[in-house]
Amino acid sequence: MARVLSRLYSGGASYSGSRRAHSFAFGRFAELSAYKKMLYGTLGAAAVAGGCLLYALETSEVEASGIDLHAPHFHWPHSGVIDAFDHNSLRRGYQVYKQVCAACHSLKYIAYRNLVGVTHTEEEAKAEAAAIQVQDGPDENGKMFMRPGKLADYFPKPYPNDAAARAANNGALPPDLSYITLARHGNEHYIFSLLTGYTEAPAGIELRDGQAYNPYFPGGALSMAQQLYDEGVEYEDGTKATVSQMAKDVSEFLSWAAMPEHDSRKRMVIKAVLYFALIYPVVYYAYKFKWSLLKSRKSQYVLLPRPRNRFNPPTSTPSSSAPPSH
Repeated sequence: MARVLSRLYSGGASYSGSRRAHSFAFGRFAELSAYKKMLYGTLGAAAVAGGCLLYALETSEVEASGIDLHAPHFHWPHSGVIDAFDHNSLRRGYQVYKQVCAACHSLKYIAYRNLVGVTHTEEEAKAEAAAIQVQDGPDENGKMFMRPGKLADYFPKPYPNDAAARAANNGALPPDLSYITLARHGNEHYIFSLLTGYTEAPAGIELRDGQAYNPYFPGGALSMAQQLYDEGVEYEDGTKATVSQMAKDVSEFLSWAAMPEHDSRKRMVIKAVLYFALIYPVVYYAYKFKWSLLKSRKSQYVLLPRPRNRFNPPTSTPSSSAPPSH
């Protein structure tokens, strides 16, 4: 009974304390002038409205213009915490890039050696590299020469410079695709939606010559026409090359191009978790049964008397000293 009464008393005391705190806060607010009350109320309302607006813009699939769409969220084979890329899809995506995208877009930060063990064997990657011609030199005569590509060579650029690229694409510069999935909001979801989102322009939208309408592209007017069509690529493994299949494969390939270390990084996480799972019991045992003795030990220091010698004579106190004799 006493325990129940003590709990009720402590609960009532905390409740009364919170009541006092609230009354103090409201009392301080009531003491403010009408101008400050209005100012604080306006700031609070603006903060709430701004938060609601940001949440609505982030979750909405339609931009403020009313014609631009956010890319929906898809489940990819590598989306999980310990999931890896689908390497069959990466090989097909490389084929789509090589036969469709490489005509205009470069992949200048990826070398043929990066394909080894991911999409191709070493011999296959060497054959892919040998199919291109790379300028090298100078030779013994001081002249540049062309040679077959090697594994150390990077993917070739479709144009010698940006001016030539703009001249061939009605003034538009095709972006490099090495980090395109990381450079765009939505990552691979955006790439897939863009490649499969071509449609007729709605009423009121005027397109210039050479432009196509895509609601997933900001503004809608895209200088790149639709590039993927059914059976546009003949896959080596016999997979049916639909538009969505090709878009999925090349999107995953570009995701790998932006993060070649993706799979090895996740393998390292798995190894680290297993390592800590094995070492944790040992550390816990050492802490509880070894270190706890030292941690809970109490050290007490005792002041020892000073040794008496000619360098450290005994000191006499006034109480113990004898009175002077007369």
